[in-house]
Amino acid sequence: MKDLINAILRLLVKVSLHGYFNKIIVEGKENLPKNRPVILVANHQNALIDPLLLATHTRLNPWFLTRAAVFTNPIVSKLLHFIRMLPVYRVRDGFSTIQHNHQTFDQTFEVLRKNGTVVVFAEGSHSLVRNLRPLSKGFTRMAFGLKEKYPELEPVILPVGLQFSAHMRSGSTVRITFGKTIPVDMPSSHSGKLTKSVENALKSLIVDIPDENYAHTLQRLIENEVDLTSKVEVHTFLETGKVLNPIPTVGSLNNKLMKIFNLPLFWLWLWKRKSVEDEVFSATWKFLIGFVLAIPYYFFLLWLAMDTILGTWALTFLIMAWITLWRNQNPQE
Repeated sequence: MKDLINAILRLLVKVSLHGYFNKIIVEGKENLPKNRPVILVANHQNALIDPLLLATHTRLNPWFLTRAAVFTNPIVSKLLHFIRMLPVYRVRDGFSTIQHNHQTFDQTFEVLRKNGTVVVFAEGSHSLVRNLRPLSKGFTRMAFGLKEKYPELEPVILPVGLQFSAHMRSGSTVRITFGKTIPVDMPSSHSGKLTKSVENALKSLIVDIPDENYAHTLQRLIENEVDLTSKVEVHTFLETGKVLNPIPTVGSLNNKLMKIFNLPLFWLWLWKRKSVEDEVFSATWKFLIGFVLAIPYYFFLLWLAMDTILGTWALTFLIMAWITLWRNQNPQE
């Protein structure tokens, strides 16, 4: 029953993500391993949106490691575990809590022992900046710890790049790129070599704009209509100045119409935005508002259309809400 509910929930989230984004591009599906313990290592640019994309656009049904602070409420803790999330304790959570990570690692070992998948955002935190930050050692400890406990297993690291045309906007484009697997076939004393291999693999998958003159470089890319989700397109422009496949400039009309015909949801976001301290969570809150309330809102319009004197107007409003959501687009930023 638990697996069935998870499958239904993933389907609903996947459909909602395709409503939130204008386009979701998935590359490298042929690299998804079968019947192997998989430690999926991804970059982290968009808070909860990142794990939702990985949970719904692979057949791996992964478990996720997330910061322990969100597990403090017992009810929330059980809910998060139900949707395949496990807590990771950091020094900032209190030095005495670090020992609890042993239990988390034991749980991940059991997932991997059954040829399951565990997702690690190895940068350790999220950021809107389009480059790769230093990787933590957690995924190598997990890989070598698994090999030590179950020597017969053959785990692999699966690098994944997540790229967004506009992190905080709906109607944008996201690109998910699965790289080639990296076998864990070296002694634990070579953990640094494994970390470097994964780092190089991720850099080959994601847009990596140098920190020096970052804002100026990003503005040049946008002005020249370079696809910000494409490693090849960005690299080619920065090296040669050529734009391979220009991204046409998008007007604001479709987005404004979408906000008008989905006005209650947009108003709720405007109210919530005041309390969102970390802008990286903007897309997360927008998506969650739509995921939870869009269907009730559409059923309310349907009821108005069928059982009230506002029938024709309500039906028109409902149809336009769907059409404008489907056609919603936002420019790169």
